[in-house]
Amino acid sequence: MLTVLLSSPRVAPGLLTWQAWSALRAADRVLAGSAGHPLIPALTAADVVPDVVDAPSSDGAALAAFLSAAVASAEDSVVWLALPGETADPALLSALAVPCQVLNGSPDLPGAHLLDLVSIMDRLRVACPWDREQTHASLLRYLLEEAYEAAEAIESGDLAELREEIGDVMFQAFFHARIAAERPLAEGGFTIDDVADTLAAKLIRRHPHVFADVSVSSAADVNTNWEEIKKAERAAKARAAGADAGAAVAPSALDGVPFGQPALSLAAQLQRRAQRAGITVPDDGGDSVGDALLRLVARAREAGLDPELELRAAARRYADAVRERERLSGGPEAAGPRPVGEITLR
Repeated sequence: MLTVLLSSPRVAPGLLTWQAWSALRAADRVLAGSAGHPLIPALTAADVVPDVVDAPSSDGAALAAFLSAAVASAEDSVVWLALPGETADPALLSALAVPCQVLNGSPDLPGAHLLDLVSIMDRLRVACPWDREQTHASLLRYLLEEAYEAAEAIESGDLAELREEIGDVMFQAFFHARIAAERPLAEGGFTIDDVADTLAAKLIRRHPHVFADVSVSSAADVNTNWEEIKKAERAAKARAAGADAGAAVAPSALDGVPFGQPALSLAAQLQRRAQRAGITVPDDGGDSVGDALLRLVARAREAGLDPELELRAAARRYADAVRERERLSGGPEAAGPRPVGEITLR
């Protein structure tokens, strides 16, 4: 029996599972392909001394033949120490002439791979000329672009694309944190760990029904509590800002609304905040395009719809109709200019 023992470079050598240690102690031979394998000192200290062998490393079939022969000549089982971070090579496993099991001796905790991103970001900031020059301001457009690309992947239902786009959004968060870490703490600097701590504290604070003794019976109750907690947070921030400025700053239901978001989303969020605060702003009867759009936003909200998503869906239908017309006419050049009214949305 051959046991391929996997280990993580993010876990201290020797911190192996009980199953891994049992396999190592029961093995007739423990093989390592390099004298520098990180597990060797820890295993040797535990009286499990690996044999360093000159095994082929780049050819899966050759390594399979080598390990098969090692098992055939052993009295019992053989453990092969894969390099930390290596996965079980399907080509190697399929080419083996002996029974084999793959054992993950030091599995990572969920999220452990984020440490790799921290290391990569640190290196990029130092070694890449483009990355060295970036600032929070210069990266702003990329943050927005990546968020929209992730939104498009969600709308299209492409999970493989979503996996990649979420990574791009995550990269922006790591990049901004790395830039901020270069500032002293007294000047507002922070690290990626500070970001994580702030987020963790916020999630715990805003979920007292999970982390404290608050009882809820529905998602609506959760939302009500969430809004009350946010209201208290805004008031606390206003008081802190007033203390810093030496004068009282009146809190507003609109505090924290990002005005840089798309206009329809902004209008909807302003209306939601005002409604929750019990504030009614009379329609002044203006007939500008903006006034008309604002009334449409209110109508969408009354119908339980998100105006931003509704317009995005309509824009997609419009784009599909344009492409269909182009297909039927032989391409954009052949289609020629046509009145907008000829394009019928499905």
